[in-house]
Formats: sequence, structure tokens, C-alpha cells
Amino acid sequence: MLAAILYDLDGTIVNTDPLHYQVWREILQEYGIEIDEEFYKNHMSGRLNPQIVRDFMPEWSTNAIYEFSDRKEARFRQVAGTLTPLPGLSNAIAWGTERGLKQALVTNAPRANAEYMLEVLQLSTAFDRVVISAEVGIPKPDPAPYEYILKEFGITPGEALAFEDSPSGMRSAVAAGIKTVGIATTQEPSELYELGATLVIPDYTDSRLWELLGVPK
Repeated sequence: MLAAILYDLDGTIVNTDPLHYQVWREILQEYGIEIDEEFYKNHMSGRLNPQIVRDFMPEWSTNAIYEFSDRKEARFRQVAGTLTPLPGLSNAIAWGTERGLKQALVTNAPRANAEYMLEVLQLSTAFDRVVISAEVGIPKPDPAPYEYILKEFGITPGEALAFEDSPSGMRSAVAAGIKTVGIATTQEPSELYELGATLVIPDYTDSRLWELLGVPK
């Protein structure tokens, strides 16, 4: 019996990756570092900023890495004010609310970004919990963020459904034993299926999602 729906943020409820890529590209160019979309997709999408920065700047101190990360995210927030939710998301959230399901956001994004994006998307009150991986202590792809929210909600993995778009997020949810639907905004459907997705859809209007949820056509 389904008791909770768990959503990732970036790429899952809103397609932020093109904007994140743009900001990363601009800010890294200041240091003579060039990236392309393929590199971003394969090596950066879904990961924590400090991990990414350390890959590029292994000689930097921890403070320098966090300062850089904060500057990057501040720049992202400056240009993210016009983003909109993925098609059909509001219907999916409303469906869960009508059935009394618990709903949570589980993200590797910093809290400032998560709160800002929920405000922009007019979803500030949509979720019962907002789980920030860095605050849990172990980020995705480790299952810890999802295991944390299962414990918070007092449910088993079999009572939850997760939505994820990135390899790190998919690995996290699947490793936690949660049935996971892939959102193909940042990865090819075949890649998400290989990582354990039960179903892969472009957005929440896909009829296959509603069939999975047991909603008659």
C-alpha cells in the first residue's frame, strides 16, 4: 500500500539542469576551465557542489571550496526566477494530497536553493518534509537521504514511490529499496532503466505513470 511519494528537486520537479550548466560554465571559465554539456551530464549533474569543485581544484582549502560553491549557487538563484514546474507535477502532488499520502522533497541541493526554488514554483507548502542530503550527512548516491525520510515517516521502502532524474539520485533511491520512476530530463531513458528505474517518463502527464498509480484512464 502506497503511503508516501518522494521527489528529487533539480531535474525532477523542475528542469534546472540547463541553467545550472550555464552558470557552472560561466563561473569555471573565470579559472580557464571549459566544460561542455556531455561533461556536465556525465560528471556533474546530481552531485554535491563541494565534490565537483574539489575535482577541479584539488589544491583548494575546504573554506575556498565552500565559498566558491556558495558564489555559484547565489548566481544560480539570480537567474532562476522564471523557472516553472514540469508539466503535470501539480496534478501528481494534488493526487497524493487527496489520498492523504505523505510527500517529501529529497535533494542534494543546498537548503537556500531548495527553499528558493519551492518559493519560485509556488510549492513552499506542498511537502511534509524537505530533506537536504548535506544535513543528513551523507549525500546521494548513498541511500542515506532516502533511508532518513523513510524513518521520519515511519514507513517501509515498499510503501514509498520516488521520482529521480540523475544517476546519483536513482542509485540512492533504488539502493534504499524504493520503487523509483525516472524523469528523463537529464539522462537517456535507457540509462535510467539500467540504474533500476521501474518506469521512465518525460514528465508527469505521461499516461503510463497514472497506470502505475492505478488511476483508470
